[in-house]
Amino acid sequence: MAENNGYSLWYEFKKGLWQDIPPFRLVLGTCPTLAVTNSVINGFAMGMATLFVLLGSNIIISAIRKYVAPQVRIAAYVVIIALLVTVADMFLAAFFPPVSKALGPYVPLIVVNCIILGRAEAYAQKNPVVPSIMDALGIGIGFTMSLMVMGFIREILGFGSLFNIKLIPPSLFEPWIVMILPAGAFLVFGTLIAVVNYISSRKSAASDKA
Repeated sequence: MAENNGYSLWYEFKKGLWQDIPPFRLVLGTCPTLAVTNSVINGFAMGMATLFVLLGSNIIISAIRKYVAPQVRIAAYVVIIALLVTVADMFLAAFFPPVSKALGPYVPLIVVNCIILGRAEAYAQKNPVVPSIMDALGIGIGFTMSLMVMGFIREILGFGSLFNIKLIPPSLFEPWIVMILPAGAFLVFGTLIAVVNYISSRKSAASDKA
């Protein structure tokens, strides 16, 4: 039983790293994915803020799920999420002002991020606390990795830098300005969705043959 439970918890965690990775498989959280990923640091900061809110909301909602009336369930969830978003926003503003300024209004907009409310409604309110923690960690880390990959590609091609450190001299590489613009975000996003879907289809075909 313990082994089955351990396997179940591992599955709840790892599904968010590939099978249910929010931006590229579920196509959720596309607003911050497109808006703040012009650098790895911005992508990481937004991902960690989202992970914090997702983890906190999953824990609280799972813990109180039996005590919240169905008629006020969504309203209660939104209040909990808004509280956690306020904490994340104030933390970034206090300790990382440049990052907070770069992310702008997108941290407060985590309140309406469909990933957060979606996991609360689809998972946390139906499951105990520990599986809800694993679900939040998997989805949150998968989302953070997605933003960082987007940021890596766009920062390298758009600025010729990584983590704000110049890697390629301007004399050797002319930055692709389009990569730091919305058009570049859509281009990279679409390409990564195609790559993820291609790899998934190849894996599925291989497993069918086996």
